[in-house]
Order: sequence, then structure tokens, then C-alpha cells
Amino acid sequence: MPKDSATLRAAPRRASRPPTPQRLAWLLGPALVAGVAYLDPGNVASNMTAGARFGYLLVWVVVLGNVMAWLIQYLSAKLGIVTGRSLPENLGTRIRRPWARRAYWLQAELVAMATDIAEVIGGAVALNLLFGLPLIWGGLVTGLVSMALLVLQTRRGARTFEFVIVGLIVVIAVGFTVGVFVGPPDPAGVVAGLVPRFDGADSVLLAASILGATIMPHAIYAHSALARDRFAAHRPPKGEPENGTDAAATGIPIPRLLRATRWDVSIAMLIAGTVNLCILLLAAANLAGVPGTDSLEGAHAALEAGIGPVVATLFAVGLLASGLASTSVGAYAGAEIMHGLLRVRIPLIARRLVTLIPALIILGAGVDPTLALVLSQVVLSFGIPFALIPLIVLTADRALLGAHRNRRITTAAGIAASVFLIALNGVLLWLVLGGG
Repeated sequence: MPKDSATLRAAPRRASRPPTPQRLAWLLGPALVAGVAYLDPGNVASNMTAGARFGYLLVWVVVLGNVMAWLIQYLSAKLGIVTGRSLPENLGTRIRRPWARRAYWLQAELVAMATDIAEVIGGAVALNLLFGLPLIWGGLVTGLVSMALLVLQTRRGARTFEFVIVGLIVVIAVGFTVGVFVGPPDPAGVVAGLVPRFDGADSVLLAASILGATIMPHAIYAHSALARDRFAAHRPPKGEPENGTDAAATGIPIPRLLRATRWDVSIAMLIAGTVNLCILLLAAANLAGVPGTDSLEGAHAALEAGIGPVVATLFAVGLLASGLASTSVGAYAGAEIMHGLLRVRIPLIARRLVTLIPALIILGAGVDPTLALVLSQVVLSFGIPFALIPLIVLTADRALLGAHRNRRITTAAGIAASVFLIALNGVLLWLVLGGG
């Protein structure tokens, strides 16, 4: 018998009950994908170099960077969720003059290219350490695998891609943390490293490199797009109330999405912060003062000689997983930057091919891979203000975010982070260019 009209009207509401905590757990994922940017080979090079050269001196930079990263990534996701547009898309509509949009895109594109260089070089070094593969061939293999991951994202959807990235994150975490348990750090040294201080221009350079690797501009751009895409099906339609039965019938209320996002970001940043700290502590405890450990190859050899081949092999495996996972996120971010600012969209695979070229040129020219990684992170550090300041301004805009705009204390914290990062980069320029 056909159902009566009352039954037909009631069916959608029974099928769209307010989400339970178990269902909300399935909303986790975008921050973990964006957070893999905080575990890329640039992080490894910067933190290993900092620990090997300065011991525990820059522990405070890693901790502070991770705290700031939590706030920044949450604001990025919130912008994508509430507005339904990524940060580049929002800026593309705000920046009216075409030349200004192109100029902004150019600096963001340079940041994305620096990210690609770090990730491909890291993968190439890992393949060289594990299998003796020449660096240029290792870079090519890394690029090809990243293309396969992008094809997976395109054909199988965001959720499958997230599962693969999370799997690689597990490999990264194991690879970079086991050594800390085998060769544990000095607790007193760790505590002393929490006191903010520098030791010359080189330590400032490494601090900027660590921050550039921790608070990555392309991760800010990417997270807003990932949250937009992931939560598009869950957001209440425009014009519908965000609370109450109507919102529950048509989508998950935005406050619930934001609550799930806070958990998502917290988990991602806890993992990233712990791994980054372990990398620095591993180097500080086992590589400080050992000649040749300011390179990834030298650090690998010293780890093998000092605390065993198992730890050294796991380190190389973690480095490989880091390069493979982060390079696809970088390509995604670059495509979103171009689409949002220039309103041009090109296939991710084509973009991956183009941005692979600079990394292969560097590898083929014989440039020291670790130096290239560290300098790429400094480039990222200088791109931070261009992503961070607009993010703070947009998320504090009542007309754009309405009731979900930043509270005053959140905006104040964002401003403080921006001032700190810009000041550090200014000091870096003054020191490195001969002012001190």
C-alpha cells in the first residue's frame, strides 16, 4: 500500500536526527590532512639541524609554534565552514584590482613552490638513504607517487584520501619518535629549552625556519578549502536556522561543526607538535656536537652509529612517508590558491608536473639537500604574514561570519602571533644581511 502524505513528510526528519557523538567523529579528518604539512621534510631538516647545532636551545620555538598553529588552523577551518569558501576564494572576492590579485597570487605561489621543493627533496633523500637511489631519480619517484595519491583523491573522494594520509601519519610518528625512547633526552635540558632566547644569527635563522615549517602558509590556504569541501554536505542551507529542528533536518548546525573541528585541530596539532619536538630532542640528545650531523644524511649515519640501524632505518622510513604525504597536500593547496585568486583551475596532475621541475633542477644541480630544505622553510616563514593577517581580519568580520566571528581575545591572540612572526622575520633580515 502507498504511504500516506503524513508518513512521507515524517520520513526525512526521522532519517536526519541530530548527530550523535559517534557520528560527529566521522567529521574528523580535514585537520589531519592539513596537519601533515607540519610533518613534512622541511620540519625534519629544521628540527634536526636545530637540535644538532644548538641542543635544547630552540625547544621553546617548537612549542610556541605549535600553540600558534592550533589557533591559526582552527580559524582557517572556521572560515571555510561558515562562509563555504576557502581563504583564497574570500580574498579573490575582496581584492578588486586584478594587478593586486596577481601580485598576491605570485607570493602565495612562490610559497607553494617552496613547499613542493622541501617535500620532493625530502622524499628523494629518504629513498637515497633506504635504497641508494640517486637523488634526482628519488625526486622523480616521489613526484610520481604523489601523482598517484592525487589520482586517488580525485577518483575515490576526500574520505579515502584522508584514510591514506592518516596511515602515512602513523608511519611518520613511529619513524620519528622511536629514537627518543632508545636515546632519551636530558629532562633538565628540555626544561631549560623552554626559556625563550637565541644564540646568534644562525639560531635566529633556524628559529625562523622552524616557524616556517610549523606554521605553513599553504596549510592555512589548504585547510580552509578542505573544511569547505568536507563539510559542504553537512552545513545547513543558507537562510536556514543554524540551531533547532530545522537545522537538524537539513544539516548539522554550524556550532556542532565548529566543535568537531576544534577536536580535529587539537588531535592534529598534538600529533604534529609531539613528533616535531621528538625530532629536535632526538638530535639534541644524540647528535649535538657530532660532526656532519647538520645534514639529513649525516644525521642518519650518526643515528645508525650511535643508537643502532633500526632507529636509523625507521627515521628514513618516516622521512619517506613525510615527503609522500605532504607533497600531495601541497599540490592541492597550490591549485586552490590559483583557483581562488586567479579564478583559474588546472588539473592537479598537471600542476604536480609543473611544480616538480624546480625540485628536480635543485637535485640535479647538486645543491646540498638539507640546506635547500632549511632555506625553503625560511621562504615559508616570510609568506606567513600574507596568509595570517588576512585570515585574522576575515574571521573577525561580523558581516562575513556573523555570530561566528572571532571573540576579541581570539583576535588579540591572532594579532600577537602575527606581530611576533613579522618581528622575528625582521630581526632575521637584519642579522643575515649584515646588520649585526
